[in-house]
Amino acid sequence: MKVLHVWNTAGVGSIIAKTMDKLYGSESWVVMRKKFDPFGVTTYGECWDYNGKIFVLKALLKTRKYDLIHVHSLDRIIPFLKFLYPKKIIVLHYHGSDIRGRWSERKRFWCKADAILVSTKELLEGSPKCVIYMPNPVDTDLFNPKHTASQPNTAFHMRYFADDLAEEYAEKYGLKLHIHDRNKNPIPHKKLAGVLCDFGYYIDVKRVSVDCKIGKCLSKIGLEALACGLKVIDRDGELIHGLPLEHKSENVVKRIYEVYKNMKEVKQK
Repeated sequence: MKVLHVWNTAGVGSIIAKTMDKLYGSESWVVMRKKFDPFGVTTYGECWDYNGKIFVLKALLKTRKYDLIHVHSLDRIIPFLKFLYPKKIIVLHYHGSDIRGRWSERKRFWCKADAILVSTKELLEGSPKCVIYMPNPVDTDLFNPKHTASQPNTAFHMRYFADDLAEEYAEKYGLKLHIHDRNKNPIPHKKLAGVLCDFGYYIDVKRVSVDCKIGKCLSKIGLEALACGLKVIDRDGELIHGLPLEHKSENVVKRIYEVYKNMKEVKQK
């Protein structure tokens, strides 16, 4: 099976592609716009330095060589894919604000996909019944306990308009808080695990904007922190230990591979 991942939200496409090729012998690749990958999450695949229109055109051309197209977030490309390649399997994968509260608005795009996945359960709200919850995978080759935390009574927090709550939880647990502004000082994805492993805790609270509600689910960085052995403090101030099995990349990919196979069987009937 030859699979092309178009776009690479939070590096999820790269993790799926790498793990699936390793476990199932598929031939996968990932294409992403360089401008939208400032942290280098495309660890498997390639980034193209083109504007939006040229990126879409080149992706449509590259699609010719693949059996299945797994589109992440970039739903506007779906109608073009279906028009040009009506026999190919198209899987659409949403990851957050790309679809949250926008199911009606985006229907003209998602209705043409053969399968629709969402990365968190809260994204199922307002979705059609056919949508499948697919947990975010974590690359445990990159994110694992590399050493004993040099600062066990400290907490790391990535700034997402929720510093007030992070400070409150740090005080609750008696932790020295380090708040990192990733826009001013971006950490390359391949070095993030090394940074996380210096801390004992990760405070996983975020808002999309200043006046927005706190996000309900663990973020991808929160999951990566768990994989590194940190204790994670969630939005309710509760402690979480250990990466849940459903987020291990091999378990996620096993489920996605089943989706692929089912779609292939449907197409062949």
